[in-house]
Amino acid sequence: MILIVGLGNPGKKFFQTRHNIGFLFLDYLKKFGSFPSWRKSEKLEAKISKGKLFKKDVLLAKPQTFINNSGEAILKIKKFYKLLDENIWVVHDDIGLEVGRIKISKEKGAGGHKGVQSIINSLETKNFVRFRIGIRPRKKIKNLKNFVLEKFTKEERRALNRAKRKFILAIELALKENLEKVMTEINK
Repeated sequence: MILIVGLGNPGKKFFQTRHNIGFLFLDYLKKFGSFPSWRKSEKLEAKISKGKLFKKDVLLAKPQTFINNSGEAILKIKKFYKLLDENIWVVHDDIGLEVGRIKISKEKGAGGHKGVQSIINSLETKNFVRFRIGIRPRKKIKNLKNFVLEKFTKEERRALNRAKRKFILAIELALKENLEKVMTEINK
């Protein structure tokens, strides 16, 4: 089974913000498979939905620990479902990529992303897959902490809608083919 985790912050206050792109893209991905409604698991500190996606068993999860502590929930899910690190795929925002750009990486550092660092610390490895979704605007960012908690502009939402289609293709190919081949294709 593959665990696909979307990073974000729980609560309506953070809905549709840049830091919640993992949640947004997971909600979109859920529509392409056969998944039940989200179920909140207090034990796992996450909203989860287990189903089929492109004929593969997939567990979707949205940690409810706040983004900077995502590793706590992911470790609980990993242990409960007895998952291998390489079968954990994390979808998150990346300020280093322009809005809507997608890159897949594995065995890389956190790049300053505190949520990803939390996962590395909790799992004690970098051996998981990351689907990095760009949020860097064309204008200069004055305050990064405030910026990631702002909602997307209309122009950014259009770029993200295009990126969602590429994201679905990337997930489908990653489930069906060799991950390195998919990385080469998507990361161009």
